[in-house]
Amino acid sequence: MNRNLQRLTELASRSERRIIGLMSGTSLDGLDVALCRISGSGEDTNVTLTHFATVPYTDDLKAEIRKVFAKKDIDFQHLCLLNPYIGQIHGRMILDCLNRWNLTPDDVDLVASHGQTVFHAPKSQHGLAKFPNATLQIGDGDHVAVTSGIITLSDFRQKHLAKGGEGAPLAVYGDYFIFSKRGENRLMLNMGGIANFTYLPGSLNAAEVFTTDTGPGNTLIDAFARRFFDQPFDEGGRIAARGRVNEDLLRILKKDPFFTTAFPKTTGPELFSLDYVRQAQQRSQTTSLTAEDLMATLTRFSADTIADALKSAIQPGETYHIYMSGGGMHNPVLTGAIREQLPEARFSSTDELGISGDAKEAVLFAVLANEAVAGGTTSFGDRQGVPTVSMGKISFPF
Repeated sequence: MNRNLQRLTELASRSERRIIGLMSGTSLDGLDVALCRISGSGEDTNVTLTHFATVPYTDDLKAEIRKVFAKKDIDFQHLCLLNPYIGQIHGRMILDCLNRWNLTPDDVDLVASHGQTVFHAPKSQHGLAKFPNATLQIGDGDHVAVTSGIITLSDFRQKHLAKGGEGAPLAVYGDYFIFSKRGENRLMLNMGGIANFTYLPGSLNAAEVFTTDTGPGNTLIDAFARRFFDQPFDEGGRIAARGRVNEDLLRILKKDPFFTTAFPKTTGPELFSLDYVRQAQQRSQTTSLTAEDLMATLTRFSADTIADALKSAIQPGETYHIYMSGGGMHNPVLTGAIREQLPEARFSSTDELGISGDAKEAVLFAVLANEAVAGGTTSFGDRQGVPTVSMGKISFPF
């Protein structure tokens, strides 16, 4: 037997695996690196986060990614070059983290690499009848594996697409395995560049679980913070707090058909872009808004569309606990506006559940890798958006 396959067989039979989850989202701020100890699989999954770091992207790397990020027309050679380049960079980032944690590659069993999203194109968005749902993450898994010296699972979203999903959000699987609790309805709200949530019923019935994007989280806030204030994001919501929400612009921003499309659905910065906001300003005759007022309005736009989506999932007479994660949870202007619209719900971060809200997405990919190697038996029924599927392509380091 090939020694790599033998190694996988041994890992599958172990009681515990040490897995690094990697996540870099649409904010392009850096790579989240989460080292987890994971035992069991499926509903018996148990996760302990032992080490976590966010390794910042350099300004040069951000600039290189933005040449192709969420753009229909690009230099194809540049995309081709970025794929191995980012894989090598992510591999070196793993090694740097392990060195900082006084560990070696031999202390890690698997890497679960999400890659860097550069384009998301569900059929509902591209509108081309003969083509299926599509998404593209770069940062080749073979390069991650060879550079780090660790067996790597990557390209998780393609199997989701192949089974009829839109390739996102994938958090539903890990959310269900590690955060479900009998007797408590939970909504796992992640506010990254795009916001999404997973509904976890207190009944623990996997067939009732669903996940959906809600629209923009931080993507527009971050884009205009860079444009007008030369800041990567609105730290603590301080810029938005200085402005006033413009109701005319807010009304037009909310008019996109995405917001009336039934769950589950996905989207990305391909739709919610600088042009989207410019067109809304022209239509609402608000092109002369101050930068602070625009930031306040965009923050409310995210808050209102998140709250509206959550309300759609809440049933009268039921109680819900909303657990927040992602960069948006650190913006009190954003979270405060959401809380105001859901006064009956209880809010906290996933830190309360033992997983840092900043690390959660990286941890969830580690869980997906664990399922691919040692699980894959849980049925989520046959519903749109949550296909029963095992995800991740395997790359060997030698």
